[in-house]
Amino acid sequence: MRNLSFSSRDLICGALFIFIGLFFAIQAYGLELGTALRMGPGYFPFVLAGILILLGIIVIIQGTQLQHEPMGPIAWRGMLFILPAPILFGLTVRGLGFVPSLFLTGLVAAFASTKMRPGTALLLVGGLTLFSVIVFSYALGLPFRRFGPWLGQ
Repeated sequence: MRNLSFSSRDLICGALFIFIGLFFAIQAYGLELGTALRMGPGYFPFVLAGILILLGIIVIIQGTQLQHEPMGPIAWRGMLFILPAPILFGLTVRGLGFVPSLFLTGLVAAFASTKMRPGTALLLVGGLTLFSVIVFSYALGLPFRRFGPWLGQ
């Protein structure tokens, strides 16, 4: 006989996903939805809201599984480095330009891990920056400044 346990944490998270999904689905339904071939302004938010509701249902169902792993310690270092990184990019991309902003953002995010060493971080972020410039600037031809006015460009 299976001994089912229930995770209140999963129930709360799933219910929150469903509630937020329903809220946005109602908001999107007020807009013109259109069809898959001729999407209206509410189509994409409505689809995303449906996906969020589906994920909420999956989280609730998974909360009834047999065993739950205990939640480990909160990775504060990761949060302190990862969460501000996109904000830093958004605040500096116009002034510094794409290349320095991406390099700086990647460098900040790289130190979310305690295992990252400065030399490895510089190599990793340099490769990421080079790859991004090749893809976004040259291959896709996106019109952005590689170096911005804060650097005298």
